[in-house]
Amino acid sequence: MNIASFLLPKSEVAYLHDNMTLRQGLEKLRRSGFSAIPVIDVEDRYVGVVSVGDFLWNILAYNQSFEDITLKKLEHMKVRDFIQNGKVKPACIDTAMEHLLERAKSQNFVPVIDDRNVFIGIVTRSDIIKYFMDKCRVSECFEFSGKP
Repeated sequence: MNIASFLLPKSEVAYLHDNMTLRQGLEKLRRSGFSAIPVIDVEDRYVGVVSVGDFLWNILAYNQSFEDITLKKLEHMKVRDFIQNGKVKPACIDTAMEHLLERAKSQNFVPVIDDRNVFIGIVTRSDIIKYFMDKCRVSECFEFSGKP
């Protein structure tokens, strides 16, 4: 089974554009309620994921002290400046669920792209776990002997 049936489509996913200002990105991330969010370019291609920590650590790295941080300075920085490329690798739409399990150990979602690298949505860690739990129930992969 491929991941298409588990895909949360782009239209239902919060994401950022890489050309947004840092302030716009932070505001959208805050409204989303998530700690990490996919980033796409102007042609809807997947660029990476940015997290609250990426923003925080980079803001601090670009400024000598907390007193140096101003909203005016943050307006000149772009979301693309905060992305850690390759940190969260996307999966293709025809990827098998078994291949997503390893990624789900270290990230809350897996970005999904088409064959042109266009971002089409995500598969959540909870959906990946649910798939394998259901699969185990059907195949009775858990054997209980009744012994403590």
